[in-house]
Amino acid sequence: MTSTPTSTPMSTPASAPHSFQVDLRGLVDLLSHHLYSSPRVYVRELLQNAVDAVTARQAIDPEARTGIRLSASGGRVTIEDSGIGLTAAEAHSFLATIGRSSKRGSGDELHDQALEATRREFLGQFGIGLLACFVVARQIRVVTRSARDPQAAPVEWLATDDGSYTVRELPHAARPEPGTTVVLEARPGAAEWTVPAKVEELARDYGSLLPYDITFDDGEGGEPRPVTDRPAVWERAFPTPAARRVALAGHCAELFGFTPLDSIDLDLPVAGVRGVAYVLPDPTSPAHRAGHRVHLKGMLLTQRADNLLPDWAFFVRAVIDTDTLRPTASRENLYDDETLSAVREALGARIRGWLAELAASDPDRLAAFLRVHHLGVKSMARHDSELLGLMLPWLPFETSAGSMSLQEFAAAHTDIHFTRTVEEFRQIAPIAAAHGLGVINAGYTYDADLLALLPSVRPELKVTELDAGAVTERLDPVPTAAELALAPFLATARSRLEAQSCDVVLRAFQPVTVPALYLDDRQARQERDRTAAMESADSLWSGILGALRGSAPRARLVLNHNNPLIRRISGLQDEALTGTAVESLYGQALLMSQRPLRPADSALLNRAFLGLLEWATHSTAHPTDARDGEEDQK
Repeated sequence: MTSTPTSTPMSTPASAPHSFQVDLRGLVDLLSHHLYSSPRVYVRELLQNAVDAVTARQAIDPEARTGIRLSASGGRVTIEDSGIGLTAAEAHSFLATIGRSSKRGSGDELHDQALEATRREFLGQFGIGLLACFVVARQIRVVTRSARDPQAAPVEWLATDDGSYTVRELPHAARPEPGTTVVLEARPGAAEWTVPAKVEELARDYGSLLPYDITFDDGEGGEPRPVTDRPAVWERAFPTPAARRVALAGHCAELFGFTPLDSIDLDLPVAGVRGVAYVLPDPTSPAHRAGHRVHLKGMLLTQRADNLLPDWAFFVRAVIDTDTLRPTASRENLYDDETLSAVREALGARIRGWLAELAASDPDRLAAFLRVHHLGVKSMARHDSELLGLMLPWLPFETSAGSMSLQEFAAAHTDIHFTRTVEEFRQIAPIAAAHGLGVINAGYTYDADLLALLPSVRPELKVTELDAGAVTERLDPVPTAAELALAPFLATARSRLEAQSCDVVLRAFQPVTVPALYLDDRQARQERDRTAAMESADSLWSGILGALRGSAPRARLVLNHNNPLIRRISGLQDEALTGTAVESLYGQALLMSQRPLRPADSALLNRAFLGLLEWATHSTAHPTDARDGEEDQK
């Protein structure tokens, strides 16, 4: 790099200004690969320009025809409108210049003001929309005649994809009436987009709700077929509510491919939004970004709008028509601004209102909805206080009294206990039900979080995690005399299970078929983990962990005094056999609880199993067994 001497710069004359040049081929590449998601949008651009032209014509001549005719045949696509039309100067300005204002300084101020005002109602812009058609066309021919000056000659604007165009006047007979005809000729590799069936499909998809009658002709000599289908199905009058529901269900099946559980009107007249939301018939993940269909002044803007509704409204698919929301530059999605935020909140309020109405007047339909979407609703209710307050009383939970809503369960239990694992619940549920203990299974996704939030909605309810003490207190105590008589047996049992950090308790409970119940809670599990860590730690950590030992509760093996097997085991005279039987009961109760087995538990189960086999195969060596045999002979 060379240095520049410091000196006073000499003044030089300014060069003449130059205009920016646009490489049309580069623009087409930009449009087709970066701005638009698919070449299919060229049909939308044709329809937009035609609708805009008719809108401009209506502003100066409300009695003018409004029909638009689209046709396709032999690799050509043609669209004809009776709109405002263009003069030769306007063809240069609007069709070949990007970003040019519609004010031309022509002296016709009334027309200029009318056109400028109506352009605010336009879906697109004359220039960029037509140039976008080069994504499928090698040549575009426009024949147009201005409605502002009926005496002006028709104009032909002819452009090719090499970036050149010509403008020439035509005889009056070339186009007797005001309006515009656009003819596209497909470029190599794009013929599939100009097939008549494809063009008609795209025209119906984009233009079914446009405000003017649009027809399609496939060039085979038949009658032109209507493209538009107005008014929208949600705005039509039906003889009965049932007939409307059937029509909306058919519309949903056609658009989204499913029959909805229900439909929700989304009319917001103040916000210029009209539409309907369809409730999905199958479960879906709240993390899935729903694709909603949005029409802008009747023209389909996108079928994948994921910012139209609140995230919690994952269970619906919506279709709306709007006059107020802004499109992005590609006009393929909604611009996320303050207006959209307000509309999103208002639409969410409509969906909440639907849920509230079901809760108040149609609990059966609400139950049908929650049977499908309860998991997703639970997920979103954790973070949405309004949704939580609205839906929590109605959400289904598995309880010791069966599957029911929290509202039903709370009517019978003001003290609610819950288990954190499905296995723990399934072990305790029959016993809890028999003894009036209200227990909810919070082992499923989101349930524990929601139960923790329940007192914020229902302050009179007390929600606590189930612990061994709470269960034990609900079980019937054994008479003192009977428990004293069994003191030697209980001492043996406690001694054998001391290594497992497990206490032994004698109670009488139902069902009688359950001989023993293994109970623990979070604190007991933490104490076992601390003990296991202490046994494997070095002297320093062992001392630290030992110092942390307090009066934390331990796991409990609750023996059922009502069970005949427990009574027979408690009467054994052989202390070794009694200990083996107790270990077997512990192992069986542990397996029933479906908790993970520690190495010490596995060793105990193995020892107890082998001990019982040893006893069974050598029973004559045991005096107890001999006495039993003598009694049997008697």
